[in-house]
Amino acid sequence: LAHLNVLLLLQPTETERCIESLLAVFQRYAGREGDSCKLSKREFLAFMNTELAAFTQNQNPGVVDRMMKKLDLNSDGQLDFQEFLNLIGGIAVACHDTLIVKAPHP
Repeated sequence: LAHLNVLLLLQPTETERCIESLLAVFQRYAGREGDSCKLSKREFLAFMNTELAAFTQNQNPGVVDRMMKKLDLNSDGQLDFQEFLNLIGGIAVACHDTLIVKAPHP
């Protein structure tokens, strides 16, 4: 029984798996060209069109450019992990507001 408890402790929680997924996705795109710790404009575009296609479909092509400029807080033309997380957090808040806060309560 003690052995089973140790195995359960080693299993990542749902939140830990989400963090691991965010790290893995960021690294998958950031590692394509240049600095592997930042997303270039082209890497960000590939990320948005692949991972968040529902948000970019039927949008003006300039939308992703404007998003990149808004997210690029240090104006280096790339997105570091913190700037990337600002995007993810903003989308999560918008989804929460739409699905949870504004949903009719029974």
